[in-house]
Amino acid sequence: MPPTDLHDEASPSSGSRKPLAVWLAGGIRLDDYLTLAERLAGEVADQRGRNPTLVICELEPCITIGRAGSRADVRLSDDDLRARRLAIRFTGRGGGAVPHGPGQVVAAIFARLEDLGLAEHDVGGFVERFQQGLAAAVAAVHCGSGAVVPGGRGIVGRSGILAAVGLAFRRGVACHGAFVNVCPPLDVFQRVDTIPAKVPSTGVGVPSTMGSIEADVQRRVRLQDVRTALVQGLADAFAFPRTHVNAGFPIRFQSPPSQPEVISRVG
Repeated sequence: MPPTDLHDEASPSSGSRKPLAVWLAGGIRLDDYLTLAERLAGEVADQRGRNPTLVICELEPCITIGRAGSRADVRLSDDDLRARRLAIRFTGRGGGAVPHGPGQVVAAIFARLEDLGLAEHDVGGFVERFQQGLAAAVAAVHCGSGAVVPGGRGIVGRSGILAAVGLAFRRGVACHGAFVNVCPPLDVFQRVDTIPAKVPSTGVGVPSTMGSIEADVQRRVRLQDVRTALVQGLADAFAFPRTHVNAGFPIRFQSPPSQPEVISRVG
């Protein structure tokens, strides 16, 4: 599919900025996603390298744990995990433990902060704008209950956390992004503390587990509508003058089928 533009005219103040490259992709194995993340982080780090890149995809069923989480946040036994064929993987992103699977959309952004119109070390500014983009996307699908949680912890609604944020920053480069629950079955999500109890309270009654947009609005919500809303919301949040939309993944994968593995250590 040829690239398309969401914004045809660049504003005079941002004419020198790189456009945002958006890749609307499908399902991806976790190992391939981690390979993709490493490649993209390296390629966007060079000022003359790859443009800021947003990948919209869906991860295979698994549970990832970021730097703020631990195995103790997953209230499923090893036998339960094996029966459900769910692997647990510790990753270098921020955030806590997050289940993945059908009905969830991943919005992963890879960019130099300077290419996003921010100062090189303005991590706080990035997190604020990123969450604004997520909140705008949730509002765009008529889910008015979404609220931003301070500290880069995501968007919450009546049913729980609607979008869990898990970011990483490397020498001025933003990596990874958010996991937006549109319409997944919630049984596993309700047994995983995505915002662990050890995280200091924000004083706003933040739930620990994830809900979904469909559970909040009590009607069917299409994944494609949420994908479109995420692209528009994040492009607007960072005021990109041009946005090029592509189908597929920005790199090719050649990997064997994944094998379920359960990791039971606390870390």
